[in-house]
Amino acid sequence: MDDNAAIAPPQPVCQLSPEQIAGPYFRNPKLIRRNISEGMDGIPLVLRLTIVDAMTGQPVTGALVDIWHCNARGAYSGWSKIDPDKEVDVDAIGSIPRTDDDTWLRGGQFTNKMGIARFTTIYPGFYAGRALHIHVAVRITAGNNYLQERHVAWVGQLYFPQVTSRSVLNAREYSGRGTCALSNEQDVIYQSMGGEASTLSVHTIGRDSNEDGFFGHMTIGVDTFAVSSQIKPEDFDKYTV
Repeated sequence: MDDNAAIAPPQPVCQLSPEQIAGPYFRNPKLIRRNISEGMDGIPLVLRLTIVDAMTGQPVTGALVDIWHCNARGAYSGWSKIDPDKEVDVDAIGSIPRTDDDTWLRGGQFTNKMGIARFTTIYPGFYAGRALHIHVAVRITAGNNYLQERHVAWVGQLYFPQVTSRSVLNAREYSGRGTCALSNEQDVIYQSMGGEASTLSVHTIGRDSNEDGFFGHMTIGVDTFAVSSQIKPEDFDKYTV
């Protein structure tokens, strides 16, 4: 028997989801809520994320899942005065000063016993230089309480099927922009950081019209012992409301 085989780390039993950058528009509003839309215009999106342990395949219960994304016109709450039609050449947390204290399209949910966190939001628009996406962070906690959070295990971005996004961008709330969205294949982050493995499965909610909204879902495999290099604990402490 190979001695190295005896000490080799266990192999994941399911796919370990690729991490991606947190981007410049991260903040920590400490909002535990399922509906994050705050009345924003846009096509409804119901999002179901299932968090599993990539080493065991078991659901990760009590994890805190944060999501944040832009509105139909490409703006982020907290940075709503930044022109989304002009490309910003930065990607690091804190690299762009905040312009306001709005909190729309941000929030967190604890996973249930099946490892599921659900959100009600809108289909995101886009900002210059990017494809349509949603940011996600998974925090491993010692219980359903911010005061007992342990560490950020995973940070990623979720993408949408191109055919669905094309139909959404033709809707009134999304059209008439001064720039065009990049396709997934044109997006550097999608291409370089495993975007294909981070594309949501998306289905229409209504039979007759996309205006009834969409249901998107994905299973995210994380290493619960990993410590993400994308968002550090001090980032959650620093970038609060």
